[in-house]
Amino acid sequence: MKVCEIFSSIQGESSYAGLPCTFIRLSGCNLRCSYCDTTYAYDESFEMTVEQIMDVVRGSGFPLIEITGGEPLLQKEVFDLIDRLIKEGYRVLIETNGSVDIGDVNKEAIIIMDIKTPGSGMSKEFMPSNLSLLKSVDEIKFVICNRRDYEWAREFINTHSLKGQILFSPASGMLDPEELSRWIIEDRLNVRLNLQIHKYIFRSLRGV
Repeated sequence: MKVCEIFSSIQGESSYAGLPCTFIRLSGCNLRCSYCDTTYAYDESFEMTVEQIMDVVRGSGFPLIEITGGEPLLQKEVFDLIDRLIKEGYRVLIETNGSVDIGDVNKEAIIIMDIKTPGSGMSKEFMPSNLSLLKSVDEIKFVICNRRDYEWAREFINTHSLKGQILFSPASGMLDPEELSRWIIEDRLNVRLNLQIHKYIFRSLRGV
């Protein structure tokens, strides 16, 4: 597999924020979002087998694992990795951009689907059929760049009758969290404000 980096840190996003977690960042992405903060994952990589990755994970000592990217579902070997992790008792989070079919992902894994807003420049790349494959434990994230993105995401939720854990994350350096919070409160929107707490803790250092 093409791996960009593996590291342990504090989970900074989703409903699992604050928990120690080991991250497996795979290389390669089919999208080019305007606000991407992991552009190094487009091309940087080294080869590892699934077993080598498992050895690193076992050594980390944490039960929570996130597979991210890039777009991790572009590599077919990832499905074997997910199965292996779950078989050994790990709780597995998969962060995906929603443009790749999630149908073959082990149903015990937790999908965190990042639905791209217009501000990303990639909103037309979403695969709507993925919505019907989401489970009650899965999470949906919208990165909000501006008021237009906010209104677009609000309409998307209503149009598709989305339920469950819905995350609104202010795009770093583009939207003040206070402003997004005020919009959510004013509209009585039933979503979770999703701050990247790892950036507050470690600033913008890589591998955290």
